[in-house]
Amino acid sequence: MYYVGIAIDVERRFFQHLFGVGAKFTRARPPVRVLAAREYANKGAALRAELQVKSLPRARKLAFFAEAGAVLAE
Repeated sequence: MYYVGIAIDVERRFFQHLFGVGAKFTRARPPVRVLAAREYANKGAALRAELQVKSLPRARKLAFFAEAGAVLAE
């Protein structure tokens, strides 16, 4: 399962999710690692990208992470 979200400080947000602070989704399914992170010009662009990735089928999401240089293990 993959989680997509936006954050100013990715490391801080990862640890918030890891310790049950923040999104309800990650309280029940804590993260294992960050697969990819990309910078955007502003919050609006980041939100649009988040929605775009969330709407992709699984195979396209995996391709998105691979483009970002993530090492994927099934």
